[in-house]
Amino acid sequence: MAPIQSLSTSPLTLPGKAAGHAGAVEGGPSFKDFLVNSIQEVNTMQAAADKAVEKLSTGGDVNPAEVLTAVQKADIAFQMMIQVRNKLVDAFTEVKNLQI
Repeated sequence: MAPIQSLSTSPLTLPGKAAGHAGAVEGGPSFKDFLVNSIQEVNTMQAAADKAVEKLSTGGDVNPAEVLTAVQKADIAFQMMIQVRNKLVDAFTEVKNLQI
């Protein structure tokens, strides 16, 4: 399995985290909060796409291109969330199998 590579030369940091700072910034968002917020955003996108499809299918005044865009955005966000989950499960499994 190929390792995850950064998109830039600078280290990847979460919002509210200082680069190179291993501990949590006091008062800043935790990794758990970041994940929960991301999942909520994906859920919101899914709900908006469902509502747009329902409105289109019932003959509402909605642009079909906007519906397609909303559905595709929700699908891509969901696929990304699944890939992040898979990487986290792989990392957990690898750490669990470390022998001390």
